[in-house]
Amino acid sequence: MKKFLTILFLCFSLASVAQEITEGSYTDQTVEMADTMRSNGKIYVVVAVIMILFVGLSVYTISVDKKISKLEKEVFKEKVNS
Repeated sequence: MKKFLTILFLCFSLASVAQEITEGSYTDQTVEMADTMRSNGKIYVVVAVIMILFVGLSVYTISVDKKISKLEKEVFKEKVNS
């Protein structure tokens, strides 16, 4: 079953094409979407949202790590005392 799924996903990935690469793709250094967002001032909103998400996930990860460390210490103390 695993071999079948691997072959199936491999066929799908080979058949999919994200975009056509042409000779001009390598010389064109402009990104239209970024230029449009920068000219409208929306690029700062995108950067702010990404930063808020990153900071939020970091704070959440650190708080969960502290809670797990506290629980590990309590379990270790219980094992040593018993």
